[in-house]
Amino acid sequence: MSGNFGFGPNDPNDSSDPNDPNNPNFNELFAQLSNFGLNPATLFAAANSAGSVGPLISTDILRDVARKFISSQGELPIGSQDIADAQVALDIANTWLDEATNFPALSRSNLPAWSRRDWLDSSVANWAKMIEPLADGMASALTNVLKQGPTEGPTEGPELAAIAPIMRAFMGSLIASQLGTSVGQLAVSITGSNDVAIPLFTQSEARLIPQNITAWAQGLDIPSDEVRIFLAIREAAASRLFSHTPWLSNYIQGAITAYGAGIKIDIDSIQEQAERALETGELDINNPESISVAISAGLFKPEQSPSQDAALAKLEMALALIEGWIDYVTTKAVGDRLPSYPALSETLRRRRALKSPTQQLFATLLGLEVSPRKARECAQFWFEVESEIGLANRDQRWEDPAFLPRAEELADVKKFLDSTSVPDDLSGLI
Repeated sequence: MSGNFGFGPNDPNDSSDPNDPNNPNFNELFAQLSNFGLNPATLFAAANSAGSVGPLISTDILRDVARKFISSQGELPIGSQDIADAQVALDIANTWLDEATNFPALSRSNLPAWSRRDWLDSSVANWAKMIEPLADGMASALTNVLKQGPTEGPTEGPELAAIAPIMRAFMGSLIASQLGTSVGQLAVSITGSNDVAIPLFTQSEARLIPQNITAWAQGLDIPSDEVRIFLAIREAAASRLFSHTPWLSNYIQGAITAYGAGIKIDIDSIQEQAERALETGELDINNPESISVAISAGLFKPEQSPSQDAALAKLEMALALIEGWIDYVTTKAVGDRLPSYPALSETLRRRRALKSPTQQLFATLLGLEVSPRKARECAQFWFEVESEIGLANRDQRWEDPAFLPRAEELADVKKFLDSTSVPDDLSGLI
């Protein structure tokens, strides 16, 4: 097998000098790969097809995997009635939100309704960018494991130069596949373009996903217009927040980067797990899918450092503050206008408690369990902030992460507000 990296298994018919540094013997490397449950041929194929430069996570793989999942669940095109219904609901939502937040409404979108595939195709590049640091951290950790080798002391030889690009390509392909499945699950469940409560778009225009709204409303015995308006308020609130907090996207990615940079793998532990999995048949080195399944199932879960704990706490708090703000602002905007609001709110609460697709995504990729209780605490926090300093100053807290609380500061809002100050300039909110 030859390829872009200029290496591959030795050709038995090759009569060149095996000691020639330009023709290195990779038998030792292959043995180490197999010792750790990795299929060498699969890794070389991944490395040669992906290359060592450019984005680590392939958007093509991510998109293809997600599209296959969406197709398996069924796709409906967007019709003219969908567009009209979505526009009416978003117009109502923005009218009510004007009284609930100081963040102004965005201009009307040319397409207020999206299909599942529309959302996927528009978000896939930013998903890849956001999660890439995790794949990079995993690749580096596996590279270090292989360099260390199953025996004491680092492995020597020219094959070491080949490990990093192999691991980089392999881990990029693996994470792209995992992420594709998770994003596909999101695409068939979210009710709006910003419903994941993560800033994914440069322009966070409010859009509804009619097919998913219909599925969300099934069995509720609530008028479809009320369901649509309720979900439109949440969507429009998220779009306003994300449009006026440009730092949020980098902040979230920074937490993922910090987590990825701290990934380390216990060599003895991974060997024990690999040996045990090989014995039970859970891992088969002759099956190219086996290592992907094993890692996806958490078989080789890396140990977590204090710096990673801090990164996950930072990420969880950001996600909870976003969810809590959307919850509180939605409640304030609705007031007593929707008779079914208590039932709609309770439905949302119950579904969130069962772990939303967004929560599952972070749990799978980062081991982060985003607590629904934390989102409720943050909704209460925003209520108390507004009670203390008013609506405009409440929203001004989003000007900079330095003005937002840590988890331990949620309980005493007045003390937190007294310990931080926000500039009088409100220009960032308009």
